[in-house]
Amino acid sequence: MVKIGGLQKMTLIDYPGKVAATVFLVGCNFKCGYCHNPDLVRQTPGQEFISEKDFFAFLEKRKGLLDAICVSGGEPLCNDEKELADFLHKIKKAGFLVKLDTNGFNFSLLEKLLAKKGLIDYVAMDVKASLDRYGELTNIKNDFRNIEKSIKLIMDSGIDYEFRTTVLPKFHDFTGFENLLKMVSGAKKFCIQNFSNRRTLDPRYNLETVFRYPELEKMRDLALKYVKQCEIRS
Repeated sequence: MVKIGGLQKMTLIDYPGKVAATVFLVGCNFKCGYCHNPDLVRQTPGQEFISEKDFFAFLEKRKGLLDAICVSGGEPLCNDEKELADFLHKIKKAGFLVKLDTNGFNFSLLEKLLAKKGLIDYVAMDVKASLDRYGELTNIKNDFRNIEKSIKLIMDSGIDYEFRTTVLPKFHDFTGFENLLKMVSGAKKFCIQNFSNRRTLDPRYNLETVFRYPELEKMRDLALKYVKQCEIRS
């Protein structure tokens, strides 16, 4: 079974236009220092999880009150293929729309899940940076070409989607940001999320500066040269 590390019982912003709950799965293949969910990235001794039984009992009580469930993390695609597919299927069977959050690195599993007709209704993919900065930002050494493959897969899937980037001055100067935008050129929706330095995986990021709103507006103006819709989430 998947490991459930948290549950937000209601959200009006995670699934556009829907009343949703967000379930957070534990585990991530990236180790982004600025991540604001450190407890979901690394498991700690004695860490408690929510059982699938309790989670689906919660869903049963929310029928008619919630439209959708957002499956987030961590990184959901770090889970076993069958266990994750079964988990998503049970959410759908319970009568809810499914939104999947992903970093897009596990292209193979993403492709298999999107091929299961009707399993996923919305995909939100985090595009971390331009490809040349991915290793530095995620703190792993790998070939990141799957990121571009996942972007194309999502755009061609026919499923509703958005791409989003958490921006911070350390990684997203305007040249680098424009290189990132070229990767999602033609996308129908892109979201700029301002970095929060309140709680991070690497405590050193608590000292990092954040963009001011006028700077975010300039980034949005630049994004609109490449994508059809762009919003700022502070």
